[in-house]
Amino acid sequence: MQIRLLNLSQRRRAQRGVSLLFALLTLVALLLATLALVRSVDTSTLLLGNMGFKQDATSSADQAARQAIDWLTANSASLNTDAASSGYYASTQELAADGITAKPPIDVTGRQLAASNNRQLIDWDGNSCQSATTGTYNGCTVTTADAGTINNNDARFVIFRLCSKPGNYLTDASISCAKPISSSGASVTKKGEMNYAEQPFAGGASGPYYRIVVRVLGARNTASFTETIVHF
Repeated sequence: MQIRLLNLSQRRRAQRGVSLLFALLTLVALLLATLALVRSVDTSTLLLGNMGFKQDATSSADQAARQAIDWLTANSASLNTDAASSGYYASTQELAADGITAKPPIDVTGRQLAASNNRQLIDWDGNSCQSATTGTYNGCTVTTADAGTINNNDARFVIFRLCSKPGNYLTDASISCAKPISSSGASVTKKGEMNYAEQPFAGGASGPYYRIVVRVLGARNTASFTETIVHF
């Protein structure tokens, strides 16, 4: 009888040990699940915040583009020559002075093209493109204009007239410019629609296109680049 009581006591102690082990495992599992949940919430919050900053920077870029358009309108009489201090260039800057010889293409963001010496960078920060590694570009002479602080974001812009070289394209036949299709050469009269079957931008005589590139820097190193093509 004594032997039987001793076995029951040992069995109870063994059962208490197993329960403790399961309780510890459950506690560890709950702890890991809690940590994963907190980490997931933090990541989602960070993503949502970054998306908000990105949208805010893009909205600011729209206002900066409007400033650039206002500058073009105010200086319409002198758009045949460069005004580098105002971030304006009367050509694409991708052709030499003769308007024929090709130069390295412009990499407006510094990340559009492969890092090689066959590209030109825009000096957005006015420090001779120090953010780029030497030898990864060929040219950093394009300067920008300050669009000020918009919604606590720093905005700058540069304008390129889409012509082969500076000068008066109306009197100099050697200057080639990208312009809207004239009404005499178009068969489309629709507005507000573009497709591959019909020629877009039909209209009357118009000047060349202007390419406006805006960079906006916001919180958490947010950078937004936008391009706007306009003509008058």
